[in-house]
Amino acid sequence: MDLINKLVALGVHRVVISPGSRSTPLTLAAIRHPHLRHWVLVDERSAAFFALGLSKVDRRPTAIIATSGTAPANWYPAVIEAYHAQLPLILLSADRPEELQNCGANQTIDQVKLFGSHVRDYVAMGPDINPDSLASLAAVVGKSLSPIPGPVHINIPLREPLVPEQPLPLPGNLAAEEIPLAVAEAPSVDQLTPLLAKLNNKRGIIVCGWGHYDRAFPRAIGHLAKHLYAPIVADPLSNLRFGCDECPTILSHYDGFLRNPVFTASHTPDWVLRFGAMPVSKPLQQYLQSLDTETFIHVDPLAQFLDPLHRCTDPVQADPSLFCKSLIQEIEATEPSSWMHDFLDAEIKAAKAIANFEPFFEGTLIPQLVHHLPDDSLIFSGNSMPIRDLDSFMGSGTVSISVYANRGSSGIDGNLSTFLGMAAAYHGKGKVVALVGDLSFFHDMNGLIAARDCNATIILLNNGGGGIFSYLPQAGLAEFEQAWLTPLDIDYAHAARLYQLGHQRVSSSQGFEEALERAFSQTGLNIIEVMIARNSSVQCHQQYWQGLAET
Repeated sequence: MDLINKLVALGVHRVVISPGSRSTPLTLAAIRHPHLRHWVLVDERSAAFFALGLSKVDRRPTAIIATSGTAPANWYPAVIEAYHAQLPLILLSADRPEELQNCGANQTIDQVKLFGSHVRDYVAMGPDINPDSLASLAAVVGKSLSPIPGPVHINIPLREPLVPEQPLPLPGNLAAEEIPLAVAEAPSVDQLTPLLAKLNNKRGIIVCGWGHYDRAFPRAIGHLAKHLYAPIVADPLSNLRFGCDECPTILSHYDGFLRNPVFTASHTPDWVLRFGAMPVSKPLQQYLQSLDTETFIHVDPLAQFLDPLHRCTDPVQADPSLFCKSLIQEIEATEPSSWMHDFLDAEIKAAKAIANFEPFFEGTLIPQLVHHLPDDSLIFSGNSMPIRDLDSFMGSGTVSISVYANRGSSGIDGNLSTFLGMAAAYHGKGKVVALVGDLSFFHDMNGLIAARDCNATIILLNNGGGGIFSYLPQAGLAEFEQAWLTPLDIDYAHAARLYQLGHQRVSSSQGFEEALERAFSQTGLNIIEVMIARNSSVQCHQQYWQGLAET
């Protein structure tokens, strides 16, 4: 109980538990703690992704408990995602004591530094918890939050008896312990001065990818864009596309119009200013890579400066919102020109092109979904094609919609569990929706066990396998269907019945609209399985892209 008390005092108020014998003392202490909310999930991989989803909503730490042996090894995919997505997880793995190591004892493996370099810190507790070992917890939990958030691993060897002979004492009044956090600052004069000449009255674009931005950022970057007369290329995970009244220069259909070689060749900016991670759009990445531009500024409060294109010339460690405000104060407003209007005109043409599309495919389904979402809603996107289709087709608007995905390592594993964790922690007034492909759904069906007390909707895009490979060179191989497309031919209605969830199957725009209305009017978790004709979908995508490439 002392260890769990300490974690609660340090701000850990959620725990996800998988059952096991060796972890009994931890489990009992967590379940019986009055200030700790708990979930029990049998599958450790699903449990870890569920915990990741809990932390994704508010970026507060969530603890995970598992027994010894291979149990904590099942956390590894979620640990990797949390590490790259900068999400705080507290990994509490029970272990055998020293006398049972390396002697053939049952359910015993080497758990020392089990997660290698994918944790911010690792500590091995002694079998007897004492004040000195508890004191070290503050530093470990602190490293899950600062300077770069991420998972930390606490390995705890436990001796028998594992069930206490006396009832656990109730904790007294807990004194909260403050964890010092690194705070990003405004850029210094020395950082800003060399940028002024590079930006002053020149043509540029602002690129925003996924990032942990504060609430002031949309307004700050909107004002900066107007001051510099620059369009904002906003990845859906930047969460600038919806509910951002201060950002009138947002581009959300760039994945379409940047396929036009005439446009890209005639629109070379003098500078590129980037915030957050690299956006998902491949045409955008190709455009940035091809630019004959000498100034690529990357603002990163954590000073990681992740740059897969290797184009960054001016790294700036600063708080993004404060950087925008400071730059506005130091630089003159850029004179209006046709530069901004060209990008906005291309945006309007791309939006009209998809609005006028009649066949039912992802490009018409996604705007339909967005249209039906009320204010303060959440979308979790699967990887592969769903996040790319959201990028291409969701557009922008005044309704507040938050978009999330597991883009730290971009895996398809654990997507349902992550979404359900987010649904459990989300307190918004709108709808909570997941958009996932059939392979991602299949990969994490165990996670559906957490859905029984959840009010949410899963939109399952069933295009008969790994549809993304239809757009890649692998599609031309003789072994394409066998080794890459991998159609599963599963009746997902059976999965819904197995977990006592609602299920609807649709294959048309009208059917999808009716299914959405039914799902949004009901409680519990509802699955809308959308049957997508893969070959037709590929043709629609290519027709849309080709039309924009030729305009």
